[in-house]
Amino acid sequence: MKQYTVLLADEQPLVRLALRQLLSQRDHYQVVAEVGNEEELLASLKINKPDLVVIDYSQSESFRPSTIAKIKTVSPQTQVLVISADTRKENIFQVLEMGVTSFLTKTCGTNEILDAAHATLKGDKFFCTRVIDCLLEKSFSKDTQVNCAPTPLSSREIEIVQLSARGLIAKEIADTLNLSTHTVYTHRKNIMKKLQINSSSELVLYAVSKGLVQNEG
Repeated sequence: MKQYTVLLADEQPLVRLALRQLLSQRDHYQVVAEVGNEEELLASLKINKPDLVVIDYSQSESFRPSTIAKIKTVSPQTQVLVISADTRKENIFQVLEMGVTSFLTKTCGTNEILDAAHATLKGDKFFCTRVIDCLLEKSFSKDTQVNCAPTPLSSREIEIVQLSARGLIAKEIADTLNLSTHTVYTHRKNIMKKLQINSSSELVLYAVSKGLVQNEG
């Protein structure tokens, strides 16, 4: 199995230690460096060119949103996973607009962090529920227009996307649509293949972009 190199960027040593211990549970991750500020990060990037940087940008004395852009400048092939204590919507939007495709908050569990690291290294998107909620809210703002481009999905597949975006699990979707759970799984597999997406969070974002979910707030 391919081994991936990881750089941990957080001003708190205990956070870096916890992340190192968590990633060490998987043989295919090798933490090549830990840094506590932007200067150390940029210097280490030039030397190590890691496959993945895990960073909390919201540490004003050490890292800022602008640090994200600098990572891509110094090491364009490096993927970025944000795990931040920041929950301010305007900052989350700013970071996502820089091209970050994986964003967790520090309230996320260990399995979610490992899943996010795996998805990010594959080039897939991975967002925690808090970030998805922010994206949904932004998508439903009065200044945002629904993307009306045609969808490649059948009417049944659209129903399943809509229910998935509302947070229903396969069994709940099956009960709602009077289908078997196996049929729902088959539909979801076909949907993912058609849309060329690999995660539930990407499916939610697709539903939002196509106006397939309604704002109930």
